[in-house]
Amino acid sequence: MKSEKKSPDLFSQHENKEPGNGSVPLAYLCSPKDFNEFQGQTHLLAPGKLLRRSIESDRLGSAIFYGPPGTGKSALTRLIAQKTQSVFIELNAVTAGVSELRKEIEMAKLRWKERQRKTILLVDEIHHFNRSQQDALLPDVEKGSITLIGITTENPFFYVNAALISRSQCYEFLPLGEEALNLILDRGIQAFSEKVPPLKIEIDPQAREHLVIACQQDGRRLLNALEIGTLTTPPDSKGRVYFSLTVAQESTQKRALLYDKRGDEHYDTISAFIKSMRGSDPDATLYWLAKMLEAGEDPRFIARRIVICSSEDVGNADPQALGVALSAFQTVELIGMPEARIPLSQAALYVALAPKSNAVYLGIEKAIQEVRHGKPRLVPNHLKDATLDRQARGHGQGYKYPHNFPNHWVPQEYLPSPKTFYEPSEEGEEKKFKARLAQIKNFHEKK
Repeated sequence: MKSEKKSPDLFSQHENKEPGNGSVPLAYLCSPKDFNEFQGQTHLLAPGKLLRRSIESDRLGSAIFYGPPGTGKSALTRLIAQKTQSVFIELNAVTAGVSELRKEIEMAKLRWKERQRKTILLVDEIHHFNRSQQDALLPDVEKGSITLIGITTENPFFYVNAALISRSQCYEFLPLGEEALNLILDRGIQAFSEKVPPLKIEIDPQAREHLVIACQQDGRRLLNALEIGTLTTPPDSKGRVYFSLTVAQESTQKRALLYDKRGDEHYDTISAFIKSMRGSDPDATLYWLAKMLEAGEDPRFIARRIVICSSEDVGNADPQALGVALSAFQTVELIGMPEARIPLSQAALYVALAPKSNAVYLGIEKAIQEVRHGKPRLVPNHLKDATLDRQARGHGQGYKYPHNFPNHWVPQEYLPSPKTFYEPSEEGEEKKFKARLAQIKNFHEKK
């Protein structure tokens, strides 16, 4: 049977240990002990906010904490473990199975029946539970036999059963800002100063800035870099460690990009890329492109998005943009990475700097809506195929061949109950199309 640990016991074994002694990572040691020490997530934990009130009053219901790594999800569960009067049980979804889940749930029921003691069940990385494992939690979350806290770096609306989500509050943890990261860094430095014997860290301002930027808004990564850099840098005769920019760069190495090809970052980054091309910002376009390539995104996926953008957002303002995008797509297929980054950049920049018009996109959308919801229209007899039915049914009779007329145009009915769908803009080549339409309209009115 797993021993029951009341909140403070989770921490008592570590409270007097020193950072860097091989047992407790600095990031764990620096976990906040109260809300005043918690950095970031003010939208959830500022005084008076629902989540904070629920924890302080020990009335937290089942919840799912989700967001990027290193933003305080695990740290908050440790705070909950300290403050609750419930028994706090931890499981990891990577290693726990249905049998272990059921055992903990049965123990929770027995605990309540015999001692009226509630149980909080923490499931770390809950997105790793399959459907049957998640379903095993449902009845007892519903009845309140356990209070579930699920932690995940994935979007729970994709990876957690809708039924389980409906029985829980979902709290999104946001990436940490610079102010929060600097305060976390100061806390790590303070932890080293409290070591026996104390270790004073003198950090270069440039090193501090590098750590804050390179950690990718991840507090755990920031403290890990501080720890490895400090422990591998010899102190001077006075016990001071000079944490230089060089040490900071060595401690972070090449920063790991926050990017998951199936998660939010995938969709958010490609969205930023497309919107930067649409917004005619070449530098932002290259940045988001570079981020995707560095993260290992499929270059063909990127190329397809450029093709779509060239038609949807440039359209007839510069018809050549579609050709450039298609050429880049074919080149990517032929040469692959890393060389494919060059034609991808070329095409993305061309689309970004081309004149913009979404008239083509709007036109087809309007036409589709008319087909779905507007007045039904039959093909006029003179426009029907005349290959087989000219004699028997009169198909094609009365059709006027435009090339037989001046300016290669002649007025005739092409659409019963005419309606305008395509409205060219004044941008780029489309301005010529607009003038051509005006010319045709004027000629038609004269007729």
